[in-house]
Amino acid sequence: MSANPKITDIETLACDAGWRNYTFVKISTDEGIVGWSEYDEGFGNPGIASIIQQVKPRLIGQGVMDHERIFALLQSAMRPALGGLIGQAMGAIENALLDAKGKTLGVSCAQLLGGKIRDRVPLYWSHCTTWRISRKPYYQPEIETIDDVVSLGREVRERGFKALKTNVYTYVDRKPRGWATGFGVPFEPGLNVDRRLLHGFREHLEALRDGAGPDVDILIDLNFNTRTEGYLSLVRSLAEMDLFWIELDTLNPKALAYIRQQSKHPIASCETLVGPAAFNPFFAEQAMDVAIIDLLWNGAWQSMKIAAMADAHDVNVAPHNFYGHLATMMNAQFAAATPNLRIMETDIDRLAWDDELFTHAPDIQDGHIVISDRPGWGTEPNEEALRKYPPNTHLNPAGLITYGRKAP
Repeated sequence: MSANPKITDIETLACDAGWRNYTFVKISTDEGIVGWSEYDEGFGNPGIASIIQQVKPRLIGQGVMDHERIFALLQSAMRPALGGLIGQAMGAIENALLDAKGKTLGVSCAQLLGGKIRDRVPLYWSHCTTWRISRKPYYQPEIETIDDVVSLGREVRERGFKALKTNVYTYVDRKPRGWATGFGVPFEPGLNVDRRLLHGFREHLEALRDGAGPDVDILIDLNFNTRTEGYLSLVRSLAEMDLFWIELDTLNPKALAYIRQQSKHPIASCETLVGPAAFNPFFAEQAMDVAIIDLLWNGAWQSMKIAAMADAHDVNVAPHNFYGHLATMMNAQFAAATPNLRIMETDIDRLAWDDELFTHAPDIQDGHIVISDRPGWGTEPNEEALRKYPPNTHLNPAGLITYGRKAP
């Protein structure tokens, strides 16, 4: 076998994931080594597959071991428009190259990233209540009333998880109503926060606490759903609640730093940034307590650079991960090798056919993911299963998140 297998083909594949599609990059080589990565076009970012196919001719014949050279080559080719979808396409390619490199060497990707620091990574149960409320009927049991929210909190505790994260919900006649104005649910471009929302969200958090008990940490995600004034109203109204962190998104590092100064809880942010340079002004402002890194968007090698920048600013990091099993295994390898890790995100509510789609499902025990020592990411898509669940072509073409709405 060659010490540096050459790329012979790059494909993008997709399959039905209920309310979205799972999407993958497959890199084939002249030595039969295949590298895989998962990427996503459903978080407001359609078009990545097209970019990957556009750059494919530049990569045929390149050695998979030279992922940093290939990344630099792509940077040179697309420098006027780096970041955004271009950056995400580059991250998807980098991640597939790392999988191929790990398989060539017979080592896990965590070894490529510096070696395992930990064998188990602590998890939080993400989108807790969100999927069972807004993605019906894919996640069971469905949540219809606030009593069901209490029951889910109890389920989190009984299944051994030490932390959960929820989005913003209020209640009308004890039935949950989603609030995600940043994503148009409801459509309110002013992104304003009112008294009813403040009271309703507290009711939601109290229901989760009632079920989960005092020993489960609660994280909240405000996304891009308001502006600085609204974030301040929310963090002040929640000041006396027992929260692990308040997560929010803004593209203004000074505004985020100001919010952090006003908050009694740690602030987590930056999950939508692409590239080390995009994180730099946020670190310079000491704008957040935890930097959230999307490994699929940035690529694992570049994500290690971002984590090192965070470490230099005395900031911990957390992976952004709400995708399929391959993405979870990718993020676990990154988390295992990252010194300044806080916690890892994952979705515990899964589709009925998720495990069919991959050769190995994540090994989750007592609220932790056990790190695989298998070569590469430790799992890959099952192509026969992907064909069994062809991609849904009737989804929202813009890939818009629609918290609070039923799945089609």
